[in-house]
Amino acid sequence: MKERAVTIRVQGQVQGVGFRPFVWQLAQEFGVRGRVWNDAEGVGIEASGAGLEAFVAAISARAPKLARVDAVEISGFAGELPEGFEIAPSRGRGAETRVTPDAATCPACVAEIAEPGRRQGYAFTNCTQCGPRFSILKGLPYDRAQTTMAAFPMCPDCRAEYEDPADRRFHAQPVACPTCGPRLWFEVSGTELPGDPIAQAVACLRAGGVVAVKGIGGFHLACDARNPAAVALLRARKRRPAKPLAVMARRADLAALAEVTEADLALLSDPAAPIVLLRSRRTLPEGIAPGMAALGVLLPYTPLHHLLLEAFGGPLVMTSGNLSGEPQVIGNAEARTKLAGFADGFLMHDREIARRLDDSVERSQPPMILRRARGRVPGTLPLPPGFADAPQVLALGGQMKGAICLVKNGQALLGHHLGDLDATLSADEFVKAVADYRALFDHAPALVAVDAHPGYRATQAGQAMGLPVAEVWHHHAHLAACLAENLWPLDGGKVAGIVLDGTGLGPDGTLWGGEVLLGDYHGFTRAAHLRPAPLIGGDRAAREPWRNALARLDQAGLADWADALFAQAPRDLLRQAAARGINAPLSSSAGRLFDAFAAVLGLCPMAQSYEGEAAMRLEALAQDGGAGLPFAQRGALIDPAPIWAEARRALQAGASPAELSGRFHLGLAQAFAAAARDLVARGEARAVALSGGCFQNALLHDLTIRALGETPVLTHRVTPANDGGLALGQATVAAANALRGVESR
Repeated sequence: MKERAVTIRVQGQVQGVGFRPFVWQLAQEFGVRGRVWNDAEGVGIEASGAGLEAFVAAISARAPKLARVDAVEISGFAGELPEGFEIAPSRGRGAETRVTPDAATCPACVAEIAEPGRRQGYAFTNCTQCGPRFSILKGLPYDRAQTTMAAFPMCPDCRAEYEDPADRRFHAQPVACPTCGPRLWFEVSGTELPGDPIAQAVACLRAGGVVAVKGIGGFHLACDARNPAAVALLRARKRRPAKPLAVMARRADLAALAEVTEADLALLSDPAAPIVLLRSRRTLPEGIAPGMAALGVLLPYTPLHHLLLEAFGGPLVMTSGNLSGEPQVIGNAEARTKLAGFADGFLMHDREIARRLDDSVERSQPPMILRRARGRVPGTLPLPPGFADAPQVLALGGQMKGAICLVKNGQALLGHHLGDLDATLSADEFVKAVADYRALFDHAPALVAVDAHPGYRATQAGQAMGLPVAEVWHHHAHLAACLAENLWPLDGGKVAGIVLDGTGLGPDGTLWGGEVLLGDYHGFTRAAHLRPAPLIGGDRAAREPWRNALARLDQAGLADWADALFAQAPRDLLRQAAARGINAPLSSSAGRLFDAFAAVLGLCPMAQSYEGEAAMRLEALAQDGGAGLPFAQRGALIDPAPIWAEARRALQAGASPAELSGRFHLGLAQAFAAAARDLVARGEARAVALSGGCFQNALLHDLTIRALGETPVLTHRVTPANDGGLALGQATVAAANALRGVESR
């Protein structure tokens, strides 16, 4: 009797993770003959043998660490099979499969660069379980010829490893060694210096200098994190006076720098190797993260980083190498031009970076991604039930924290962080990224989804594509993004969305930002919102917190307190502008309310040096002060007017700014939670969803969940609550309405 033969189709993140040699090893173990190959849909297998059933079961149960198996489909096979089991060449081009993100150096490769052997000290060591992936990829299927490693022909030793199915470097596309692979050098003023480049970089760092270090997704600027003068020098050169700097540290150094929980350590050690926000022990200079309780820390994630940190013997500042407001530098010539004024030396290599990838930024408790980038992209998310027949959609996000989203075959691919599109070069990178993703993933959208604000560059780009356009209101997109991440079904019913952020255009023509929405993917109503106040000076109000404090205090009948607090500011001019409605649009922004309260407490009142500085300092300052400050609920309005008189009274009675900050956070959380909870209690909503950039504030996030009590709550964990997740929401709103055959707006 002829043995049963099958075709097995494995879909998911199964290329660039050692999946074919894994299947080959399973075939040896279970006595199966046949073949395995990569193609546009993932991994294909044709197999037969006595152990076939166990072989099939092991494919998903024992998949490689970096793999993500979405589906294993089996059908009959009637063709010829080889006597043994072979790894066949890749078939076809295009992209129905997932692409593996870049992965931090695995323990085996870390050990290898430290031990005698041909890769000891080699900065580009990798295997099927680690190394560059998306950052070097030019096309699919994922083969060396379609990566930036194509420029480095393998030597006989590397070729032997690459072709041996039993070797951990079998078909590891970036495989290399000092004989045939990329090389490292140190240069000053455009001239390469002879000698050990790691030792030269370390000497520069120990002398208090700044070194530009070329990594996987771009250049970093590094300096000694323990040297206040070096940190101050880097800040002065980069014109970055206060924005927190990330620190790269060896595992052994972590305990001295921050309080590290098991969850923190697990996240730091993840193959994505993100920057993780930890509670600082304040052992590093204050200049690392002025006014912050948290410290952004990441472990070395490339062999180059491991070699540099070990040789240096301590933590290094490792911040993006770019001009202020511009994208991260990735090319050697670009670095020499743009970073010459920042760096005293350059640690360079000759492997091309195919796309700019900033470091991801995350928190373990509560679990959340603040910036989704290197190590997390281009991982896909399954669409919720009901979206299986959704058309291909391209969503372009907003103006800030740009990121795009592609919907195809029941999956959503949320792209990497592209920066703020106010900057021309970031806008140019956005256009390139759209073309790159569409080509790489063979994406042919039936429609494009954009923010309803006509002034956003992403919106204008979408309108110019010649495709049907779905305009999605900003805060509806935030709500839908949270629903989609939590796999809320298309017909799952309405939820109460608490959406707190900076600003976004609302259907009434005003700028929203402190909202309780009742809705689903198809639409929404505004159930409650923060009482609007004028943003005096428009965009300047986002940069100068005192303007928001003036507007809110005047609104509360406390103009005399504003006069006392901001005596040197041009208050009369601003009041006249507000009264006449001159460049003073009304806004319900929760973000601007944070700014106002911070200004009243003396936190950077006259100017913020970076977005969110006042609110972040306010969160860092907060201590338990007792009862929340009182917000008034007047119909649909959540009015903050009462908080100001109470704050003034408490300060006069001797309360500390830290206690007032705690009471502000609690009062805000309770006010919005009450409005959302009532919708659930009345049966109008089935759950509460928290979205918008303000919910990256861990304290506000926690207090709001506590205030919601037993009410079911949906939160962001693997997509940003801020505008970095906006495109996911736009895509699902557009897809839902396309399925129903109606306009998104």
